[in-house]
This record gives sequence, structure tokens and C-alpha cells, in this order.
Amino acid sequence: MVLLSSLSSSSTILCLLLLVQFYVALSVILLRNHHNNNNNPNHRNPILQGNQTSCSLFKGSWVYDETYPFYQSASCPAVDSQFNCQLYGRPDTEYLKYRWKPANCELPRFNGLEFLLKMKGKTVMFVGDSLGRDQWESLICMISADVPKAQTQMSRLYPISTFKFLDYGVAISYYKAPYLVDIDTVQGKRVLKLDDIRGNANAWHGVDVLSFNTGHWWTHKGPLQGWDNVETGGTMYEDMDPLMAMEKGLRTWARWVDANIDRSRTRLFFQGISPTHYNPSEWNVGASTGSCYGETIPVTTTPMTSTYPGPDLDQSNVIQKVIREMDDPPFFLDITLLSTMRKDAHPSIYSGDLNSQQRINPNKPDCSHWCLPGLPDTWNQLFYTVLFY
Repeated sequence: MVLLSSLSSSSTILCLLLLVQFYVALSVILLRNHHNNNNNPNHRNPILQGNQTSCSLFKGSWVYDETYPFYQSASCPAVDSQFNCQLYGRPDTEYLKYRWKPANCELPRFNGLEFLLKMKGKTVMFVGDSLGRDQWESLICMISADVPKAQTQMSRLYPISTFKFLDYGVAISYYKAPYLVDIDTVQGKRVLKLDDIRGNANAWHGVDVLSFNTGHWWTHKGPLQGWDNVETGGTMYEDMDPLMAMEKGLRTWARWVDANIDRSRTRLFFQGISPTHYNPSEWNVGASTGSCYGETIPVTTTPMTSTYPGPDLDQSNVIQKVIREMDDPPFFLDITLLSTMRKDAHPSIYSGDLNSQQRINPNKPDCSHWCLPGLPDTWNQLFYTVLFY
């Protein structure tokens, strides 16, 4: 009996020791996996839903990330010379390495194959000004980098350009309509019709995902102004307050969307104002000269990180006011503040739209559009997050 009791006690102790060793080994494995996932950007835990209140997608900071960019401009079939900063001599590359980190969550890593599989047989259209074209080209590049052998087809026409991923039946288009409402030629003059959108809107019927933007063109003057007269309420005007005109045009767009877009079929987005960086006093207190030329890092700790500068605030307020009053408002992609922090991400003088003399003159920079790869990739990562998560 004593021998059996001793054997039983020994067996119990041995089992306990084996259990302890098992749990220790299991804990080590779990801790190692947790550490690896936290340090690998491809294994970040995504937020569960892009627009849930627990995640402030559009408030956060830019963090340096060696895994960026998503692609190289030389390998993308869609990048315009206007946005191809590396091709046109930009000497630095640090601006390519910044990732947007929301304040209280992580964004899922963009996956081009997942995008195509989830959008199989569907259409996406960006509608607006050249910032929409910037984003359209970015999305094509991001997807193409993940499916380099996919069969594709591209057409660039006016006002619509389309890139198709033929193997998946996915078409991604850009429709140029910088004011959203129509511009007609009347007696040789370009007339901005604030009450009419039917000409442009014919192309928007039946699209599965629509993303709109407008902003910069409403404030253009002189040779950059896109119209000669403005018409509203049956009256022709030679000029009009830009914000008033913008609100009238947006309300025409909003009425058309509420009356014509089937929201059970179409996902609808409106992109916030994309800021410019021509005024260095906005990020460098006391500065009186300069621009985005020579800027190589984002803004970190200035008033720009908490407020919108200058006219962007007024235009943003108009957009949000109109959207709030819609019957079924679109998701507002509020990219203004996070983009305002990226004074370093413009083409500056490194743009194919400039001639050789302009490219050696820092007084003529492009501080309005964005380099590709670059900031529009983040816009699309946010677009992707809201669309699928």
C-alpha cells in the first residue's frame, strides 16, 4: 500500500510539472506571436467598421513606416506625368514613407486582390476635379501592385476615363466635373449652370460606388476660372461670391442624388477639401515667403494639426452643411486635416506639367496636387476601410 501511494503521488507531481511546462511553452508562443504581429504592419488588427464612433479615422498622426510606399510609380500604368515626382527629379524619398495612424485604432493594410474580389463585376467612379483624378490613378496603382499579372484595359477620354481589371469585371472610372453641375456654351461663352446637373449626371446612373469631390475650381480667378458667366434662377450673372455659388451648385447636386441614386444599390461618398500649401505662414509662424518647395517632412506640432487653415474651412463648412441636410447623406471622407499636415507631399517643381525652365524655378511650384505614390494612397486606404470594414 505504501509503495502504491508513493507511485500515485509521484505520478500526480509529474503530471502537474508537465502541465506547468505546457502552459509556460504556450505562453511563450502566444507572446512571440503577439510581438511579431505588432511589429509587422501586414498583421495589424484592423478596425471592425470604418465609420463606427470608437475609431476617429480622420484624427491622428503621420508615422514613419519603412514598408511604404504601396507601389513604385515606374511600375504603374496609370500615373500621369503631372504626379510622377520621382520621374521628374524629386531627390528625396522620405515623403513616401509616412503612414496615417488614427488616434485610437489601426487601419487595415490595403489589399488589392481583396478589393477586386469584393468588387467583382462592379463599377467605381470618382467624380470631380483633378484631385479626383489623383485619387483615381492612385487606386489603380495600389490594386495593380497586388495583381501584377491581371489583364487590364485603359481608356482616357473626355470627360470620362476608365481602367478595367478584365479578369474580375471591375471598372474604375474618373469623370471630370470640377463644379459637379453643368457648364454649357451659350453664344460663345462658358456658362456655369448652378441649377442644372443633368448633362454630367447621365454618366452616374447605375454605378455601384460613387465618390464625389469639388472645391478648388470655385475660387479660381483670371485665366484659371472655368466659366465666363453664372446662371441661376433664370438670371445670368457675370460674377458671384464663390461660396454662394458653391452652395447653390452643391444643393443642385444633393437634390439630384436624393432623387436619383438608389442607396440600396449604390455606395455613396463625398471627399473633403484637399488643401494647398502656398502660404508657409500656415505651418511656420512668422514666415512671409516660400511655398511647399523644399518641404520634406509632415507638419507635427503646429495649429495646423487641430484646425483647418484659410479658405479650406469655409468650403468644408459649406460641404458639410449641404450634406447634413440631405435625405440620405453620403459618407463624408474628411481628409482635409490629415492632408493639411502633408506640406511635403506635393509635386512642387517636380511635375511633368512644368517645362524645363519652370522646373528650375521654385517660384512656380505645384502645391495643389499630390505626388504618386503619396498622400492619395492614404485617401484610398481610408476609402477601402470604410467600404469593406
